[in-house]
Amino acid sequence: MARVLVMGRKPGIVKAVKLQFGDLGVSWVEVGNFADVSTSLDAHPDIGIAIMGAGLDDKMRGELIGLIARKRPDISIHLKDRKSGPTGMAPFVAQLVKSFIA
Repeated sequence: MARVLVMGRKPGIVKAVKLQFGDLGVSWVEVGNFADVSTSLDAHPDIGIAIMGAGLDDKMRGELIGLIARKRPDISIHLKDRKSGPTGMAPFVAQLVKSFIA
């Protein structure tokens, strides 16, 4: 089973995805800060995709991209747009999981 790393400022992204789209057949790691991302990358070698929310500021997004690229260059990194707002996160995550994992 593939594992998805979801990064965002607001907790509950995975819960929202599951409520709207059901079980997508993956394991989840939901984190909200740099230290948790770093720890998760080390703890879960089966992470196949990283999805980042738009609530994180650009500096943090850049730092997280750099961290993931250094530690795990095998992971595909995807950033949500800001235009679709917070309600756009769950559909964005579900679409990526369906396209890249399932």
